Amino acid sequence: QVQLVESGGGLVQAGGSLRLSCAASGRTISSYYMGWFRQAPGKEREFVAHISDIGGTVYYTPSVKGRFTISRDNPKNTLYLQMNSLKPEDTAKYYCAAARGYSTYYVDSGYYDYWGQGTQVTVSS
Repeated sequence: QVQLVESGGGLVQAGGSLRLSCAASGRTISSYYMGWFRQAPGKEREFVAHISDIGGTVYYTPSVKGRFTISRDNPKNTLYLQMNSLKPEDTAKYYCAAARGYSTYYVDSGYYDYWGQGTQVTVSS
Protein backbone atom coordinates (compact mmCIF):
# COMPACT_ATOMS: atom_id res chain seq x y z
CA GLN A 1 0.00 0.00 0.00
CA VAL A 2 1.07 3.52 -0.80
CA GLN A 3 -0.40 6.49 1.05
CA LEU A 4 -0.28 9.85 -0.72
CA VAL A 5 -0.80 13.23 0.90
CA GLU A 6 -0.94 16.43 -1.14
CA SER A 7 -0.10 19.89 0.15
CA GLY A 8 0.71 23.36 -1.13
CA GLY A 9 -2.66 24.40 -2.47
CA GLY A 10 -4.21 27.76 -1.73
CA LEU A 11 -5.61 30.99 -3.10
CA VAL A 12 -3.49 32.89 -5.61
CA GLN A 13 -4.07 35.72 -8.06
CA ALA A 14 -3.96 35.11 -11.79
CA GLY A 15 -0.36 35.12 -12.99
CA GLY A 16 0.91 33.81 -9.68
CA SER A 17 2.62 30.54 -8.78
CA LEU A 18 2.13 27.62 -6.46
CA ARG A 19 4.13 24.48 -5.79
CA LEU A 20 2.20 21.36 -4.91
CA SER A 21 3.82 18.49 -3.08
CA CYS A 22 2.73 14.89 -2.74
CA ALA A 23 4.36 13.01 0.10
CA ALA A 24 4.27 9.23 -0.12
CA SER A 25 4.50 6.71 2.67
CA GLY A 26 4.12 2.99 3.08
CA ARG A 27 6.42 2.15 0.19
CA THR A 28 9.13 3.87 -1.77
CA ILE A 29 7.74 5.47 -4.91
CA SER A 30 10.93 5.01 -6.91
CA SER A 31 9.37 2.19 -8.95
CA TYR A 32 6.02 3.92 -9.44
CA TYR A 33 4.87 6.05 -12.32
CA MET A 34 3.25 9.18 -10.92
CA GLY A 35 0.67 11.65 -12.08
CA TRP A 36 -1.29 14.77 -11.22
CA PHE A 37 -4.99 15.16 -11.96
CA ARG A 38 -7.46 17.91 -11.18
CA GLN A 39 -11.19 18.20 -10.78
CA ALA A 40 -13.20 21.39 -10.92
CA PRO A 41 -16.73 21.61 -9.49
CA GLY A 42 -19.23 19.97 -11.79
CA LYS A 43 -16.53 18.58 -14.06
CA GLU A 44 -14.83 15.23 -14.48
CA ARG A 45 -11.38 14.56 -13.13
CA GLU A 46 -8.84 15.42 -15.80
CA PHE A 47 -5.23 14.53 -16.44
CA VAL A 48 -2.63 17.23 -15.80
CA ALA A 49 0.83 15.66 -15.88
CA HIS A 50 2.69 12.36 -15.68
CA ILE A 51 6.25 11.39 -14.85
CA SER A 52 8.09 8.10 -15.29
CA ASP A 53 9.62 6.16 -12.42
CA ILE A 54 13.05 7.78 -12.59
CA GLY A 55 11.77 11.07 -13.96
CA GLY A 56 13.21 10.74 -17.42
CA THR A 57 9.92 11.12 -19.26
CA VAL A 58 7.15 13.61 -18.60
CA TYR A 59 3.84 14.38 -20.27
CA TYR A 60 1.44 17.30 -19.87
CA THR A 61 -2.04 18.12 -20.94
CA PRO A 62 -1.78 20.87 -23.60
CA SER A 63 -3.45 23.55 -21.46
CA VAL A 64 -0.65 23.48 -18.87
CA LYS A 65 2.37 22.77 -21.05
CA GLY A 66 4.96 25.51 -20.64
CA ARG A 67 3.41 26.68 -17.36
CA PHE A 68 3.48 23.60 -15.12
CA THR A 69 6.44 21.35 -14.31
CA ILE A 70 6.15 17.89 -12.78
CA SER A 71 9.15 16.52 -10.92
CA ARG A 72 10.00 13.95 -8.30
CA ASP A 73 12.54 13.40 -5.56
CA ASN A 74 12.67 9.66 -5.04
CA PRO A 75 15.00 9.74 -1.99
CA LYS A 76 12.47 12.06 -0.35
CA ASN A 77 9.56 9.96 -1.60
CA THR A 78 7.90 13.11 -2.89
CA LEU A 79 6.24 14.26 -6.11
CA TYR A 80 5.95 17.94 -7.07
CA LEU A 81 3.96 20.13 -9.41
CA GLN A 82 5.32 23.63 -9.98
CA MET A 83 2.55 25.80 -11.36
CA ASN A 84 3.41 29.17 -12.88
CA SER A 85 1.35 31.78 -14.75
CA LEU A 86 -1.78 30.45 -13.12
CA LYS A 87 -5.13 31.20 -14.70
CA PRO A 88 -8.65 31.20 -13.22
CA GLU A 89 -9.41 28.10 -15.29
CA ASP A 90 -6.72 26.23 -13.32
CA THR A 91 -8.99 26.41 -10.27
CA ALA A 92 -9.66 22.84 -9.12
CA LYS A 93 -8.84 20.25 -6.54
CA TYR A 94 -5.51 18.67 -7.46
CA TYR A 95 -4.78 15.02 -6.83
CA CYS A 96 -1.59 13.01 -7.06
CA ALA A 97 -1.67 9.38 -8.09
CA ALA A 98 0.71 6.42 -8.34
CA ALA A 99 0.76 3.53 -10.78
CA ARG A 100 2.72 0.29 -10.41
CA GLY A 101 3.86 0.05 -14.00
CA TYR A 102 4.14 1.79 -17.33
CA SER A 103 1.16 2.18 -19.63
CA THR A 104 0.35 4.30 -22.63
CA TYR A 105 -2.93 5.10 -20.88
CA TYR A 106 -1.30 7.47 -18.40
CA VAL A 107 -4.01 10.09 -19.07
CA ASP A 108 -6.65 7.65 -17.85
CA SER A 109 -7.38 7.85 -14.11
CA GLY A 110 -8.16 4.12 -14.14
CA TYR A 111 -4.50 3.35 -14.81
CA TYR A 112 -3.43 4.59 -11.37
CA ASP A 113 -3.52 2.37 -8.30
CA TYR A 114 -3.24 4.87 -5.45
CA TRP A 115 -4.66 8.37 -4.91
CA GLY A 116 -4.27 11.17 -2.45
CA GLN A 117 -7.15 13.16 -0.94
CA GLY A 118 -6.40 16.28 -2.96
CA THR A 119 -5.45 19.89 -2.32
CA GLN A 120 -7.53 22.86 -3.42
CA VAL A 121 -6.09 25.45 -5.80
CA THR A 122 -8.10 28.61 -6.37
CA VAL A 123 -6.96 31.26 -8.84
CA SER A 124 -8.68 34.63 -8.67
CA SER A 125 -8.94 36.96 -11.65
